[in-house]
Amino acid sequence: MSASAPLAALAAFYFSYFAFQGLFGPFWSLYLESLSFNTVQISILMALSTLARIVAPMFWGWLADRRGKRRSIMLWTSVVSLASFVMVALQHSFWGMFTWLAVNHFFWAAALPLGEASTAHLTRSQPGRYSRVRVWGSIGFVCFAASGGYLLNLVTMANLPWLIVGLLGLIVLACWRVPEVAIERAKTRPEPIWATVRQPHVVALFACCFLLSFAMGPYYNFYSIGLKEAGYSASTTGLLWATGVMAEIVVFWQMPRLMARFTLERLMLASLLMSALRFALMATLLPVGVVAFVAQLGHAFTFGVHHAAAVGLIHRNFAEQHQARGQGLYTVASFGVGGSIGGLLGGVLWQHGGVGLTFGVSTFALLLGVGVCLKWLRPTAAERHKAS
Repeated sequence: MSASAPLAALAAFYFSYFAFQGLFGPFWSLYLESLSFNTVQISILMALSTLARIVAPMFWGWLADRRGKRRSIMLWTSVVSLASFVMVALQHSFWGMFTWLAVNHFFWAAALPLGEASTAHLTRSQPGRYSRVRVWGSIGFVCFAASGGYLLNLVTMANLPWLIVGLLGLIVLACWRVPEVAIERAKTRPEPIWATVRQPHVVALFACCFLLSFAMGPYYNFYSIGLKEAGYSASTTGLLWATGVMAEIVVFWQMPRLMARFTLERLMLASLLMSALRFALMATLLPVGVVAFVAQLGHAFTFGVHHAAAVGLIHRNFAEQHQARGQGLYTVASFGVGGSIGGLLGGVLWQHGGVGLTFGVSTFALLLGVGVCLKWLRPTAAERHKAS
């Protein structure tokens, strides 16, 4: 097996994993509506994915770190995820759908933090190489989010679950090819993981991740509604969403150059600062087309730079024996807790102040993250020297 083959397998995993998200996220609520579920039932069922990201990653990370293996857990949890979604496709009652979706999301949430830990380990000697593997996730997402509507016009909404089953099958095949990254046994017993988590700069890192995802929660839930209220057509809304993902792809590809010039801490700071500017523009000038387009280019920082820097900092700060749990904690703090609280608060704020108030609060959260980053998340002398 060539040196690049393990990374190619992980790139295929990212592509298939986020292709699932690209099809499930935008269209699953429409499928649930076609089954005549009411809005409360749809909200509960859609929330299961977020809840799984709070509960599952730490459990699967703990199990992988304890066993010293990741690939086997990625593989068999993906198989269970596939099998449970077959059951989802057969459901028409709320409680049947709730039960099997909950099972599916709990096992589906296992693979990503383990894949992140393996990719970070394999690319540890090549700064930025991680992003060129992870970019295939963004490509998978945009391919299926953009083509999903056309696919559903061809096969009808009733067949959406079977399209998703097919993508889950691709995840299983990808996990079959993912390499087993051996976790080196430490010569001395590493300190407990919570001793690492309590360190001020690690607390600051997770605080920054939480605050950025908190700010993004309302964006994912209400950005399209805000565009509609500002007078944008559905096609323009789709174009603006695609602009953000394309900017993310470009910056992922350029991360090796950025990481060669800047420390991870400085990249984290830049992601928070530029994201604050982006949300300030959306809060005040969203109806101006050029401003809306420029703001979407900021997604390169909001997700691309931020995510690459976060994964790199977690890999640096956590011992090899704690890597899967470290990546799991990142998922919990950001996409789980941060995104959930931000999204829920956004629903309350939107009723009282619309896009201005909601994205204004997001801007404040990001500026708070900038302050945290400046005070507690500073590069060491060695890291500053390496980047200079």
